Amino acid sequence: MTQEREKNTAQNLLKRIFQKGKSMKMREIKSYEPKTGLEKATKKIILNNTHKGYVEGFFEDLMNHGCVSGWVSELVYYSDTVKFFKKHREDINELLKDTLWSFGSESCVSDIFGDRFDTEDILCIEQQNQNLLAWFAFEETTRNIAQNLGLEL
Repeated sequence: MTQEREKNTAQNLLKRIFQKGKSMKMREIKSYEPKTGLEKATKKIILNNTHKGYVEGFFEDLMNHGCVSGWVSELVYYSDTVKFFKKHREDINELLKDTLWSFGSESCVSDIFGDRFDTEDILCIEQQNQNLLAWFAFEETTRNIAQNLGLEL
């Protein structure tokens, strides 16, 4: 992945949130109106994993560790990530399409995921790619929610 494209990852964009210094309150997250089923599920997970005084910590943990670290308890096991992927597949596909488009018309999934995406399973039938896309969708949707709540990226 090129250095320019790495700047577009969810974790790097979340880092910029905290460099700007705006804090977020629980009530802001609670009042957020999700536009998709994916946003609704992501908001629920955010609320389940935050508490008063830990709102920014949640975003910092996501920024520093990502879902791969296992700290988002709802998205640790394949059984959970595959279920999340299957339930939100259409929204995830739309998010992936938009992300690829933002990388340029010649981009492909390896531009986002590097060698972690199994290119022999382009339709995401196997658990590995479903898991990867569930994590991607959660991280990107969390970033989008933060951005929509006015955190400057």
